[in-house]
Amino acid sequence: MAFEQKVNDFMAKIIAKNPGENEFHQAVHEVVESLIPYIEENPHYSEAKVLERIAEPERVILFRVPWLDDKGEIQINKGYRIEMNSAIGPYKGGLRFHPTVNLGVLKFLAFEQVFKNSLTTLPMGGGKGGSDFDPKGKSDNEVMRFCQSFMTELCKHIGPNTDVPAGDIGVGGREIGFMFGQYKRIRNEFTGVLTGKGREWGGSLIRPEATGYGATYFAEYMLNAKGDSLKGKVVTISGSGNVAQYACEKVTELGGKVVTLSDSQGFIYDPEGIDEEKLAYVMHLKNVKRGRIKEYAEKYGCEFHEGQRPWGIKCDVAMPNATQNEVNEEEAKTLVANGCFVISEGANMPSTPEAIAVYADAKILYGPGKAANAGGVAVSGLEMSQNSLRLSWTREEVDNRLKQIMKDIHATCEKYGTEGDFIDYVKGANIGGFVKVADAMLAQGVV
Repeated sequence: MAFEQKVNDFMAKIIAKNPGENEFHQAVHEVVESLIPYIEENPHYSEAKVLERIAEPERVILFRVPWLDDKGEIQINKGYRIEMNSAIGPYKGGLRFHPTVNLGVLKFLAFEQVFKNSLTTLPMGGGKGGSDFDPKGKSDNEVMRFCQSFMTELCKHIGPNTDVPAGDIGVGGREIGFMFGQYKRIRNEFTGVLTGKGREWGGSLIRPEATGYGATYFAEYMLNAKGDSLKGKVVTISGSGNVAQYACEKVTELGGKVVTLSDSQGFIYDPEGIDEEKLAYVMHLKNVKRGRIKEYAEKYGCEFHEGQRPWGIKCDVAMPNATQNEVNEEEAKTLVANGCFVISEGANMPSTPEAIAVYADAKILYGPGKAANAGGVAVSGLEMSQNSLRLSWTREEVDNRLKQIMKDIHATCEKYGTEGDFIDYVKGANIGGFVKVADAMLAQGVV
């Protein structure tokens, strides 16, 4: 049977079993395209139907989240936790609070998380969760009441050796703190059940920075493999939240020049570069004032492109750090035509399948999210280790471990993705992430 037909047959079953979950279908399809040829060469995986098992969550938890707003009115949101795969460790993955959250989005994220966590070399399974609650525009008290209600149900299903959630879009230190406090109150235990905690109560240094730093290190390692570096490179970054901020910081530290940041209203273009002083302003604007990136353009007199994304700006390196499917085919063609030759994804699945095909045809250096943005969950894993040991590592220790993990992920991609003098990072990440999980599943029998 032809390769394309096998992919189509596999996907037809996935779509039939998971109707309407388009993001999940997209994530599975991207992985299956890489894995089916490899599985054909290693038929013991096919005989045990390992891929079919990985594509089915071990457990899906859905619940209602009632909470009281500041007007005294009852609001009701949906809560979710997808426990995807625990073959190599406890379920591990973030919680996302955003109006776009639904079952299909979370299943895609949980599926990606299985491969991403495997690539880190740390003992973590894959999971994801969240709610269609929107923290934007809510008071601290409203966010607290929501988080407490959410954790009142979630606490029945998680634990330091079972499932260890973290933050994601809409879930930062404030939300983690409120949820951890409620877990501790209900369960009467102080334990490492959440990562992304405050430094004073079990958190790890470098955790806020980890995803942005990691995606930057991965870009640097891709360039190093070609005898190059980030020094002197012009970099476009989307987003202006946690990942984008720290990617900007690390790119600048490594000698690159970041010229764009964005939010849901549009993007700023600062051809002079976003230096340390300007980044400090962005951090205050976004983390404290919770303002819009347009204010940066007004303060520093640079361009603001309303309702647009930054992929039309000429650059050497692009880092999509905002959300899924934010780079489409035309934008990918524009990036390549403008001389961009490195893509390092800080967000999860930010490039559409058509955009990824453009990168592949152009043979540029493309670090897919499951490899390039694994730094966040890697440091979450290091936080788990520190919690288990009841100690804290220094900033330098954690950063050095993060660098080594990203270097190891690059080496895995190189091992499984090298084709002549070209490294197919998509193929390398998918196969490298799969093998460890698949072998563990085979060793544990039909579970």
